[in-house]
Amino acid sequence: MKTFSMRLICVIIGVIFFQTVSAQREEILKLPENIKPKDRIAFALYTVHENTVKITAQFYPIHNMEPFEAILEIKENGKWMVKKTSDILYPGYTAHFRIDNWDDTKDQQYRVVHNRKAFFDGIIKKNPKNKENFVMASFSCMSIYPKHGGQESTDDIVENLKKLNPDLLFFAGDQVYDHSQHYLYWLEFGRRFRDVMRNTPTITIPDDHDIGQANIWGAGGKKATARNGMSGGYYMPVAYVNEVQRAQTWHLPDAYDPTPIERGITVYYTDLKWGGMSFAILEDRKFKSGLEGVIEQVGPQLDAVLIPGVDPKQFDVEGATLLGERQLKFLEDWTTDWKDASMKSVLSQTIFTYASTYSGVYGKQVYADFDTNGWPQTGRNKALAVIRKSFSTMVAGDQHLGSVIRHGIDDWGDAGYSFATPAVASYWVRWWEPKQPAIKSIKGKPSYCGDYLDGFDNKITMLAAANPISADKSSKTELLNSRGAGWGIVRYNKKERTTTFECWERNVDVTAPDSKPYEGWPITVNQLDNFNIKKGYQLPKLTISKENQVVTIRKSSDRAVISSIRIKGISIQPKVLTEGNYTVEIGEGDNKQLFYNVKALKKNKNKLAVSL
Repeated sequence: MKTFSMRLICVIIGVIFFQTVSAQREEILKLPENIKPKDRIAFALYTVHENTVKITAQFYPIHNMEPFEAILEIKENGKWMVKKTSDILYPGYTAHFRIDNWDDTKDQQYRVVHNRKAFFDGIIKKNPKNKENFVMASFSCMSIYPKHGGQESTDDIVENLKKLNPDLLFFAGDQVYDHSQHYLYWLEFGRRFRDVMRNTPTITIPDDHDIGQANIWGAGGKKATARNGMSGGYYMPVAYVNEVQRAQTWHLPDAYDPTPIERGITVYYTDLKWGGMSFAILEDRKFKSGLEGVIEQVGPQLDAVLIPGVDPKQFDVEGATLLGERQLKFLEDWTTDWKDASMKSVLSQTIFTYASTYSGVYGKQVYADFDTNGWPQTGRNKALAVIRKSFSTMVAGDQHLGSVIRHGIDDWGDAGYSFATPAVASYWVRWWEPKQPAIKSIKGKPSYCGDYLDGFDNKITMLAAANPISADKSSKTELLNSRGAGWGIVRYNKKERTTTFECWERNVDVTAPDSKPYEGWPITVNQLDNFNIKKGYQLPKLTISKENQVVTIRKSSDRAVISSIRIKGISIQPKVLTEGNYTVEIGEGDNKQLFYNVKALKKNKNKLAVSL
């Protein structure tokens, strides 16, 4: 009888819990059981790249005898003209439209139509290539759970975006935190941001929680043995993963190499040219090696080092990969493609370092975290070595902790700057508060800024960190601002060739005259500082007849690209890491001058006049 009573109590508790969770989800999502036909279209995402428009329209479930077809119309001379039709794909309920030879010199109105009852309209903006300042808003970790602070609306962010009117939106991952109902929560994400996304080019890329895992080491697409992801690969069915990627990434420019990885999982890594900017969009989890069978566990966890004194070099094992050869090749090709671009930036899920000291609970030190792109170290250095060739900044999310870091490979500061935007709302918080002083501090900056070795002995220079500010340092009792929640604004000044990072907390009007970002921001960096060769060799000083030309340096022996940049003005003195002979390419397309076997010297006083 006692056993039966306990079982009955457990059943009752279970029913109450299920009803509570169901009611909570209904309250959070506010989705009626039956969406009215006129509201069948939830939201839309689009990009414009090299005069090609791609649009994904996201639908609520199609009911009864409603058609599984949607129409895209463009307004021309005051009249709506049908341009494309698309099947509504099941089970994700997405419709996809592509228009080539798009005139991007003017704003154009579009609308998606369903059954002549539902209409979702927006503006495909004209290319802002003539704007001096290109503005991108950046976000990550979009939990909507009440215990994460996510039950509160994101109206504060949306209202800021309407005032800011950015040229591009970037959602770096974890748009969805539910691990089995991505579609339901993806609808809620879109509902919250649709009034901005409908009129603004938008990049969305999925991260681990989006595809139903706690963490992900993609390992080229193999089957994962558990949701913690440590075996490497993907746990959820391939159809689930591909459906998530189709909903979030189909509207991006076509993949550089669309060949699926293992088991038919699709890829989306690509570039976007827009507004005089060129963005490389990476999948920095997809090819990354798993942990099981690759590294040896040290301490109580395989995925993190929780005990001091461990030599991190032992984890940099031969054969472990990060971006994989396919994405490294993409980045190499992208480096020298400067068509319609003045500056470049790399967008990824997370940054190329481990940049926190406490994780989850204040005082619980985590010495190294394999979920970050600080591991594997060789793969991390390969990625940075290619990225810096184009003098690119880097923007990502995932870490929940806002930061600006200058990366180093062989020396501190010899690679590019990264901006990790904080979580919009999240339960799991992190801090950057090293116990050891900086190897080299920065005058006028907080004590935690300066040169450090991260948990994998990677060289980093911390310039700013948006640490949580709750009085008891607890991640369990405080929400949003006290946990360091927020978002980012990146301003690319194409005329001056500078990038300004701004990290903003929640519920602040960023346009108000007295508003200030998190302490330590804004931070402005020069384009040239993303590949700063302190000790190296000089090529002759170039003076070019036409301003703002592309200058590419290659090694003479094998034509390997050393660097490529669209310079500011008419002169530059390129630097290289090693002595030897180099090929200097000036110009682009058919209008190009090549100079072979140009010698690099420690101090080069030679000059080279170039007429184009």
